[in-house]
Amino acid sequence: MGRILRNTVILAKLEATYGTDAAPVGASDAMLVSNAEINPLNAQNVNRDLIRGYLGGSDQLVGTAYLEVSFEVELAGSGTATTPTQWGRLLQACGFAQTIQTASVDYTPVSTFGASSALTIYYYLDGQLHKLLGARGTFSLGMGVGERPLLRFRFIGKNGGLTAATNAVPTLTAFRTPLVVTDANTGDITLGALTYTTATGVLSGGTAFTSRGLNLDLANNVVFQPLLGGETVEITNREPTGAISLDLTAAQAVTAMTDVLANTTTGLGITHGTTAGNIIVLHMPNVQRVEPTVENLNGNAFHRYNLRILPSSGNDELRIVTR
Repeated sequence: MGRILRNTVILAKLEATYGTDAAPVGASDAMLVSNAEINPLNAQNVNRDLIRGYLGGSDQLVGTAYLEVSFEVELAGSGTATTPTQWGRLLQACGFAQTIQTASVDYTPVSTFGASSALTIYYYLDGQLHKLLGARGTFSLGMGVGERPLLRFRFIGKNGGLTAATNAVPTLTAFRTPLVVTDANTGDITLGALTYTTATGVLSGGTAFTSRGLNLDLANNVVFQPLLGGETVEITNREPTGAISLDLTAAQAVTAMTDVLANTTTGLGITHGTTAGNIIVLHMPNVQRVEPTVENLNGNAFHRYNLRILPSSGNDELRIVTR
């Protein structure tokens, strides 16, 4: 009898000591996901290439190896403005610091990685348990109009073993139902001089534009380091990018092209959600628009720009806020 892919349970818990099994449990560490996939053994096999006096292939030896998982998590708050979401720990393993503010929880990028910067991930596949240790990763974010807002994660981790085990029973009540990206649920994209107030978690200023939503890719460079005496997964760089498509007047399109040609950067922000505890704020203070194109949306001309999301003074190119 075949095993069923939908009988998948994913648990994730931050490690106090890198690479040491944090032993996640279903009651507190379960993830509500979609489109989950696993590569159970990404190995650099070594070919023996033997010469034996006749033709034919040689066996390969399993060399350095790691595991890889990917899944989507809906972008929604915890229900309480200053309570971290379950997916907040996933951001921390993608190179973000979590800070609980007066009225929000803020996530900002870091460039050094200490305690609580990697995950133990248990991936139960209908009675089969794959363990990833020291897992770090990257993500993309999709907030297209008419769609669920999603974080799409990809993690790699050290091989913590494979066993036959009954699926953990997941408790998923910490996850809130997301709001679809619509005009009623989502504010306009704003460009220009923006101010983020940490005391309130509110983004203000700038000029509002009608848009088709926002897409981002954190683009962490995540590498497996197979060293003798200590295998690790490292984040060695990030180069975030994105894309927006705006409804511009002729004058606004001319101004935007002038900015593109002059390599002018701008702030960019968006707020999604209407009720405290389930509001998401994205703020990028230093964005360069590149590669402009014109899109046809039901006969209307929309102006699309790819984005380069740049740091200003360092570790400040992207702020993700729940409040």
